[in-house]
Amino acid sequence: MLSRKAKTPLSIPNGVEVSIDGSNVKVKGSLGQTEFTFNDAVSIIKKDNTIVLETREETKFAKALSGTVRAIVVNMITGVTAGFEKKLTILGVGYRAQLQGTDLNLTLGYSHPVVYKAPAGIKVETPSQTEIVVKGIDKQLVGQAAANIRKFRQVEPYKGKGIRYSDEQVSLKEAKKK
Repeated sequence: MLSRKAKTPLSIPNGVEVSIDGSNVKVKGSLGQTEFTFNDAVSIIKKDNTIVLETREETKFAKALSGTVRAIVVNMITGVTAGFEKKLTILGVGYRAQLQGTDLNLTLGYSHPVVYKAPAGIKVETPSQTEIVVKGIDKQLVGQAAANIRKFRQVEPYKGKGIRYSDEQVSLKEAKKK
């Protein structure tokens, strides 16, 4: 018994190698290699050029986990073929970002510059002084790195100053009236 999403088989695109060893899955593509170990409640079977999921036990947990495992495998395949990226925008007078080697140097209105060291597997780019692009093959790691950068100066609700995702809509509060 699988979740609705996990019932559909996954096709493996050309140029991607998937190796399954028990509950350990390795995906290798043009951008790199990722590896993940899943719970034993779900078994992953590779048939020809597709991946099929099956549950080993008929429990609610195994059914829910099957959909999660499928989503993670899809993200692994997408990561090694196209990669993931998050775009951040900096708003505020004097706020800017610079790349120094692999470190991101942020000037955010504090008395000191904020330096962010990107974790392994994450590439940070600054196309302009007010834009930051976080790229990588691991979707979870890219999202976490972008969230960590955003935490240095979250968007302020009155003027909208701070670091925000480029597609984020911020609703501004009305200022106090006399």
